[in-house]
This record gives sequence, C-alpha cells and structure tokens, in this order.
Amino acid sequence: MQINLIRFFYAACLILAAASAQAALPIQYWQMENGARVYFVENHDLPLLDVSVEFPAGSGRDDKSRPGLASMTQHLLTHGAGGMTEEEISRRMADVGANLGGSFDQDRAGLRLRTLSSERERSQALGVMAKALQSPDFPAQILEREKTRSIAELKEAMTQPEFVAGRTFNALLYGTHPYALSSMVEPESIAALRREDLVGFYRAHYRADEAVVAVIGDVTPAQAREIVAQLTAVLPRAESGSQPLPAVVMPKGETRKIAHPAKQSHILIGQPGMTRNDPDYFPLYVGNYILGGGGFASRLIEEVRQKRGLVYSVYSYFLPLQQSGPFQIGLQTKREQADEALAVVRKTLRDFIAKGPTEDELKKAKQNIVGGFPLRLDSNMKILDYLTVIGYYRLPLTYLDDFSGKVEKVTVAQIRDAFTRRIQPDNMATVVVGAD
Repeated sequence: MQINLIRFFYAACLILAAASAQAALPIQYWQMENGARVYFVENHDLPLLDVSVEFPAGSGRDDKSRPGLASMTQHLLTHGAGGMTEEEISRRMADVGANLGGSFDQDRAGLRLRTLSSERERSQALGVMAKALQSPDFPAQILEREKTRSIAELKEAMTQPEFVAGRTFNALLYGTHPYALSSMVEPESIAALRREDLVGFYRAHYRADEAVVAVIGDVTPAQAREIVAQLTAVLPRAESGSQPLPAVVMPKGETRKIAHPAKQSHILIGQPGMTRNDPDYFPLYVGNYILGGGGFASRLIEEVRQKRGLVYSVYSYFLPLQQSGPFQIGLQTKREQADEALAVVRKTLRDFIAKGPTEDELKKAKQNIVGGFPLRLDSNMKILDYLTVIGYYRLPLTYLDDFSGKVEKVTVAQIRDAFTRRIQPDNMATVVVGAD
C-alpha cells in the first residue's frame, strides 16, 4: 500500500511539474560555517525533496599512477557506510521510496538524493545519505568485487567502436592534461587499486570546505540549513582549498585511423572548446545549435545527410568544463564513404567559420532555444541539475533568468567572430574507427 502511494506521488510530479516551472525560480545562497556553499530553491508544489552534494573529485583529480581511482571512490560511497552494509543501505532507501545515486564527470563527483518530503521518509533517506557522504566504509571485500566487475565491463567496452573512438579522441585532445586521465584507465590500473587508495582520495577531495550543496523542494530555508548541516558536519576539512586544474594546451592536429571489424566507420573530430565561464559562451552555444546541435535544423544534417545521404545522424556540441571542455563533431557512416563524409564535414565547418550563419538561421535558432527553455525547468530534478552547475562553477544566481535574454542578444557577427577565434579546422584531432 505504501509503495503504491509513493508511486502515486511520483506520477503526480510528472503531471504538475510543467505547471510549476513557468519561470526560473528564485535561488537562495549561503555559505555554512564549515565552508560548504549552498544553493536552495523552495518549492512546496510537490511533496518532494531533491538534494545534491558535489566535490571537485572527478576524473581530472585522478592520480596519474592510479587512473580510475576517482571513479571507484565515488562508486563505493553507497556500498557500505557508517557500519551499514550495501544491502541495508538499499533496503532503507527502498523502505521510504527514496533514490540515492551518484554524479561523476571530469570535474565533479558526489551523491544525489530524491525523497518524499514527509518527516519519516525525509529523515530516513537523509540519514543514509549523510552516512554515505561522511563515513563511507569502503569494504575491502566489496572493493574486490567491484574491481572484478569494472575490469569485465572495461574489457567489453574496449571491443566497441564507439568506446574506442571516444577514448582515443579524448587522449588526443588532452595529452598530458588531467582531463586525459579517464582515457588511461586500464584493467591493470583498476586491479591495482587498494582500499587505502580510496580512503586517501576521499579524505583529500571530499571536504566540507569544497562541498557544493544544491537543495530544491518542499522544505523551508531553516529546514534546508539543518539538512546541509546534517550532510556536511563531519566531512573532512583542510586548511587551504584545492588547486584549480591547469589550463588546457591546444593540441596539434592529428588524425588517428584505427582498424576495427565494425560495418560502419565511427568518426570524431574536434578540439578543446570552452570553459563554463567562457566570455564567448553564448555566441558559441547559439552558433553550435545552428552548426550541428539543432537536430534536423542544423547545417551538418542538411549537408551530410539530407543533400548527400552519407549518414543517418551527425552532430556537434560543446561540453564546457572548469577548463576547456571538448568541441566535438561526431558521425557514423559506411566504411567506403568515410573519407567523403569527413570531407563534407570539414568543408561545412570551414564555410560556417568563414561566413557564419544567415540571419534567418539565427532567428530560427533563437526561437527554438528560447521557446524550448521552459522545458529545461519543468521538473525539480532538472532545476537541481542547473543549481549544481551554477554552484560548482560559481555562475551568477540570475543565470536562469538571464539565459533567454543573452541568447536573444547574440548576433551573426558575434558568432562568426567567436568561431573564427576559437575553432581551428586545421588543428583538429580526428579519429576514425573502422577505417578501410
């Protein structure tokens, strides 16, 4: 009966969310005495609470001698904590219909919770999350099991063309930069991980003074403060903050062709692109929507698929990070068409950089981006995603309110100028997996 009630509440969220997110919600910010930075949106429309706690503990913080350590540390947070076994953690979450998961990328790592906001459910779920964050046990037996599982998954992935392409592409883009460490994970490096490695990494990077906490849902500001205190009170602390990751050095253009029995060639082309706080963010963002990020309305789709029928899909995107994240163009095509498709992509990119978009393309892109923006805020979980980004990268609290206006102000000249300065077609890394 209780499970059915919980499911009813969650189903109601899907119905009510769109009506409750017509505009960006006011973001409250404060910093706890222990240094944790908090971003809170109060929303009593639904009986739900979403919480995220993240740290600068992504793959970019890996030890070069132990690639894969950051990921394994984050993964094991919920596999035994505060004396609770992983079975107990799972059972206590299921008992109140809560969901405790993880977040992990090149910059960030942490935990996320979704729970009902009623006292019993909220208290039990937050209690488990607090133990996972502040007193993970990293059980040796569980570590050995997860190492075996991860090694098997990695070996399987290394046979897949898309994985081989992405791994090689990331290595070409970032060379010796910490963002390349995720491409260096091997079965041997996973096998070498020890429990004391995880404990050391946790103590160094999962610190109260580095914590970014996002909270949205059916609680008051006072309750939110109590929640954050509960989740961060006994986290490790340090006298000084962690050092920022080094700036990315632009690599020399290189093409890597890799033999593979796949029927299609998997192609990636690109370079380091932009940071999350990049002054060219909006011209590059809007320009990329026109180039390859707008689906069937994009230039790449028009030139490579619709005019020539060389691919089913082709895309481009920027992934902004603390340092320059990748600008990537990707496609799959028949092996015998790989060279032709790649030539068309490169020509389309060069033409776009040289001439920029047309006024009509820009107008339609703005309409689509601005018109679709409310859908990015139509659930608490989506807003939580934005709160974590705003918090971690220290974006303005008005970021969501300002977004559409900044998109509307972008001009053709700004797009052309930004792409001309920032994207270098002759200096791109290119990977072709399944080349003839």
